[in-house]
Amino acid sequence: MGETFAVKILSRAAGKKVREGEIVFVEPDCIMTHDNSAAIIGKFESTIPEGRIRYPGRIAIVLDHVIPAASSKHAAGHKRVREFVREQGITDFHDIGTGVCHQVMPEMGLVKPGSIVVGSDSHTCTYGAFNCFATGIDRTEAAGIWITGRTWFKVPQTINIELTGAFTTGISAKDLILTIIGDVGAGGANYMAVEFNGPAVGGLRISDRMTIANMGIEMGAKIAAFPANSMTSKYYDALGLDVAGAVWSDHDAVYTRTLRYDLSEIVPVVACPHQVDNVVKIEEIAGMKIDQIFLGTCTNGRVEDLKLAADILKGRRVHNSVRMIVAPASREEYLKAMKMGIIEDLVSAGAVVLPPGCGPCLGAHQGALAPGEKCLSTANRNFKGRMGEKEAEIYLSSPETAAASALTGKIQDPREVLK
Repeated sequence: MGETFAVKILSRAAGKKVREGEIVFVEPDCIMTHDNSAAIIGKFESTIPEGRIRYPGRIAIVLDHVIPAASSKHAAGHKRVREFVREQGITDFHDIGTGVCHQVMPEMGLVKPGSIVVGSDSHTCTYGAFNCFATGIDRTEAAGIWITGRTWFKVPQTINIELTGAFTTGISAKDLILTIIGDVGAGGANYMAVEFNGPAVGGLRISDRMTIANMGIEMGAKIAAFPANSMTSKYYDALGLDVAGAVWSDHDAVYTRTLRYDLSEIVPVVACPHQVDNVVKIEEIAGMKIDQIFLGTCTNGRVEDLKLAADILKGRRVHNSVRMIVAPASREEYLKAMKMGIIEDLVSAGAVVLPPGCGPCLGAHQGALAPGEKCLSTANRNFKGRMGEKEAEIYLSSPETAAASALTGKIQDPREVLK
């Protein structure tokens, strides 16, 4: 009987053969925290005053959630993090403007195929795009790992998702993952590993895989992972790293469930308020007036995503009834988009470009909604109050749908614009 990715990687980390449902203790290869590091520092110091982090070389801190600081309180938190970084000798610290943690971590080579990565953010599962066992943890657990270097997992069962075919015009990875979440449900993969397999995986770009893995948590998954292949090798070659640690499931691995999707049959979809699994085909909601478009975040803020939108908006104008906000995923992605003329096309069309960060996504600043407003967003969550206002509504879509809708001020099928 073959083994799944989760069983293999946790067996290797535990130094013994493990089985599904077993509790195992392991030392993660990397622990990521962001602005909430200030709170984690408080927990750490209350437990071991003047103590030292056990493995400072495994710690990565990225300030990205409220940048630049929106208040003196946020500024004080950032200051405390900077002081702690110096005190503890943490070298992998990335200050404001570097980008969203989930984009910065792979850019800096801090997540490697076959590694175990934990982060104090639920969308840490993004790194599954790089063949990592990657998952979110809470602040108390993060402080505990700083102290001990260890944590525990229950070895998850695995859902297999087989992908075939290729996307048609106007359809992209966001439509696929929203479709899957709509089918599986918000809790349909609770504490499970989700593997993406099949012939279509080879044709998915790294940016596509990151979009898909990023939203694994929205169906309750512990991890969402892809195999390492030539696309992965090319990415790491550019970083001067290899994929020697990569691991994947056996051909005869046993799965709890297998789902199959032909990419050529995927259509534009939208997740309606206030749940990510409240997914409908675009024709069911087309024509609904919106007030704000939000393009970016760790889900769809890469240059590939920005280009999809810019290709639709180039030479046109954002409708005067709607405002469009763009947040590149990182400084690196921002610079690439500038060099390609993508930023110019977006700004010329009327979009407002923000520093690389998370602000609008969590409703911290730089794009909060007013009561009664509707936002079409390429982010990963549409929970009530997510963008700073309980009486606002958030709809999730692909970059193509967001850009097409920006032209009309209403939810628009991108295929009609791309004809």
